[in-house]
Amino acid sequence: MSALLEQIALNDDESFFIGIFQDNLAKSSWHYHNNFEISFITEGSGKRIVADSIEEFQPGDLVFLGRNLPHVWLVEKETLTPSQRTLEMVFLQFTTEIFGQQLLSLPEFKYVSKALTLSERGIQVVGQTLNEVSELMLQMPYLKGFDRMLHFFKIMDIIGRSDSNIQLASMDFMKSLFKTGSKRLTAIHEYLMNNYREEVDLKKLAALVNMAEGSLCRYFKANMGMTVFEYLNQIKTDFACKLLMNNDMSIIEVCFDSGFNNLSHFNKQFKKSAGVPPSEYRKRLKGLI
Repeated sequence: MSALLEQIALNDDESFFIGIFQDNLAKSSWHYHNNFEISFITEGSGKRIVADSIEEFQPGDLVFLGRNLPHVWLVEKETLTPSQRTLEMVFLQFTTEIFGQQLLSLPEFKYVSKALTLSERGIQVVGQTLNEVSELMLQMPYLKGFDRMLHFFKIMDIIGRSDSNIQLASMDFMKSLFKTGSKRLTAIHEYLMNNYREEVDLKKLAALVNMAEGSLCRYFKANMGMTVFEYLNQIKTDFACKLLMNNDMSIIEVCFDSGFNNLSHFNKQFKKSAGVPPSEYRKRLKGLI
């Protein structure tokens, strides 16, 4: 799913992307991107993870996510839908470039600006706002040009005016978000975040930031206090902690879905990071979710 979202290319006559995602998901990747995203579920159910928020989702679930908020939809394996798909969503992605330099400062865009601010922690849209926004979202894939843009601005205005939006990421999570002024560290973090399930190629990573492999390793450890691969294991473990909240997943499924390639390595790395084995971590979570 993340691959599809990351490879979006706009046509010359589009300022943002609106599409329909349909698939039978065997796996969903914990990922993030630099786009704002509004997603409306039309088929499927399971658990939605946004930052440190884990909640059930079903058809009618609508969220607005800010930039660089990690998220994933974990579908129920046994879900039966009319189309036999496990997940279908209408989603919209855009950047702040769509507003130009002056638009957000106009009084008419006060609530659009507010919606963008709310999205920094991610919001679930509910109540009458959900009814209004979902109706517009379902029309969006079939609109073109100016009509599509008007619908987009109307969606943003409605979300910004609502007093029923539910914030998803906690303030503690927002404080812990990766922040740095270094473009190199940001590029390394984003590469690891988006490729944690793959065999990380240090040579490719070094080329990405225009450094020799040895220089990259020394630079990263000096600035982050750990090696690249220790940081990668931390990303995997953080995601595993969230997956362990889903009691429908076995430990071995959590192991592979979070990017570890064998159970013993997973147990060792998880205990090193979390202080207890995955099974004990799950026991301590029971009753808290």
